[in-house]
Amino acid sequence: MPTGAPVDGFTLSFDRLGSVGRPPVVLLHGWPGDRTDMASVAERLGDEFDVVVPDLRGFGASDKHLRDPGDHYSLVAQARSVTGLMEELGLSRVVLGGYDIGSRVGQQIAKDRPDLLSAMVITPPAPGVGSRILSEDPFREFWYQSFHHLDLAEKLLDGKPDAVRDYLEYFWTRWSGPDFIMDAARLEHLTSAYGPAGAFVASIGYYRAAGDVVARYLGETVPDEKITVPTTFLWAEHDPLFPGAWSDRVGEFFAQVTVQPVDGVGHFVPVEAPDTFAGAIVQAHQT
Repeated sequence: MPTGAPVDGFTLSFDRLGSVGRPPVVLLHGWPGDRTDMASVAERLGDEFDVVVPDLRGFGASDKHLRDPGDHYSLVAQARSVTGLMEELGLSRVVLGGYDIGSRVGQQIAKDRPDLLSAMVITPPAPGVGSRILSEDPFREFWYQSFHHLDLAEKLLDGKPDAVRDYLEYFWTRWSGPDFIMDAARLEHLTSAYGPAGAFVASIGYYRAAGDVVARYLGETVPDEKITVPTTFLWAEHDPLFPGAWSDRVGEFFAQVTVQPVDGVGHFVPVEAPDTFAGAIVQAHQT
């Protein structure tokens, strides 16, 4: 598996499908996953595009240094690694696809380096939630983010594959759509990625860097300058974290944005609906 040059001492491992010189696509995974979340999407794009699918810092086969999360696992730091890889590979006019953490990293890249992107296809999280984060149903889902800030998370899970397997299975079951059944081999793969000592705590470095999710949304303000990269949000019908009603304010944060509902699926859109995700990428390249 190829790896990029280090950025801040972190190297990213990545898969590359398709042919160099074709229109570039970069796909960013979420938590609790890795680059294989995007495998089915990448396969559908490989005949027409140059598709790069990295593991983010702290995930999969990429580096997992146990360093200060605020300096090394923040959105800005994650974005530096991805943009560094894009520049190293000579990619420009990229359509970036991302979900979960990958969506947030993509949004950060769109703020920091819009010159590298031609469009984004992402899923929530999205800005504009505000005080709705305190509503009963979504609020009960976000407990894990506070838990990830506790030393207890490391003590209970890090380096304990059986506990990690149960923890990952909980989220893949609870957050997915009603017809999704997680493949046993996929659960074992993710357990092998998150189970070794140091791997789980590295994977939650992003959450520890991001701070309290409730305070973040309550303190959210409309920016003076909107994200200018044309953006499509694929909004899943059954995502318990981000109800469809929360899509109503994205136009306050994005200059060119489309919300595309995705029926029948949950949080893991690229895994549950790869045809839809890949189709939106193709459409973004054609626009």
